[in-house]
Amino acid sequence: MQVYLNNKLVPRAEALVSVFDHGFLYGDGVYETMRAYDGVVFMLDEHLMRLYRSASLIGLTVPPDMNQLKNAVYETMGANSLKNAYVRLTVSRGYGPIGLDPDLCEVPTFVIIVEEMKDYPKTYYEQGISAIISGTKRNLRDAINPQIKSLNFLNNILAKIEAKKAGAYEAIMMNAAGHVTEGTISNVFFCTDDVLCTPSVGCGILDGITRNIVLGLAVREGLTVREGEFTKDDLYGAKEVFITNTTMEVMPVRQVDAVRYGVGEVAKILHKVYRGEVRAYVTNVKGSGPSLWGYE
Repeated sequence: MQVYLNNKLVPRAEALVSVFDHGFLYGDGVYETMRAYDGVVFMLDEHLMRLYRSASLIGLTVPPDMNQLKNAVYETMGANSLKNAYVRLTVSRGYGPIGLDPDLCEVPTFVIIVEEMKDYPKTYYEQGISAIISGTKRNLRDAINPQIKSLNFLNNILAKIEAKKAGAYEAIMMNAAGHVTEGTISNVFFCTDDVLCTPSVGCGILDGITRNIVLGLAVREGLTVREGEFTKDDLYGAKEVFITNTTMEVMPVRQVDAVRYGVGEVAKILHKVYRGEVRAYVTNVKGSGPSLWGYE
């Protein structure tokens, strides 16, 4: 494996970051995860713009410009001979003396890791995954802006530990007001009374890129959509539940705590049309670039 580290490709064994890096010491940094289909990173511009947004919200400068970032992503995919890939781009505050002052770090650390994208088991889509309502509350919006996709993931990790102890795949977190927010790595949707519901950004969630695509597709398919504040009882009373993120796309949920759901038609339809969007995007980018095809 080749890793892109600070403007050059290095073998995995040489992709080392200092123990004095503030990303390691304090979780001070931002990241994006992306998925590449047939040599094209889906919604690359949107992910990179969100990376820049996250960085700006913590006063962090992303070293390369947008075009350099794109080229670096595809260079890393090409070096690893991967067309269908999981892509992770990380920017930390960088090396510096111990201390919270961000000015202690002169140069950010910049990393791109790509791995082969292995599809989730078909049974997940056919039967759905299980989830719990976590006792770990989502960070307060006024404490940590949820629009920052931060390296500091302890809040989500604690919820994930709860899910694992319960034998569940995902944990859904509530906010301090008792409203549903999001999963540890996903946005949450549910259907009730023929309305597709999802927590609003105001509940303290990250505005997921896949979430926004799914909302648009739902409207295009003639569904009534409601973004708002919902309780766990709203979730328990739903006809169907599903979660979304970049890699899993649209994943049905068969159970939340003790409540069971069928794999609903809305999730099936939205996953199908989402895949159609992916195919159209890939075809368009192959024709106009940039993509991995430019490196062949």
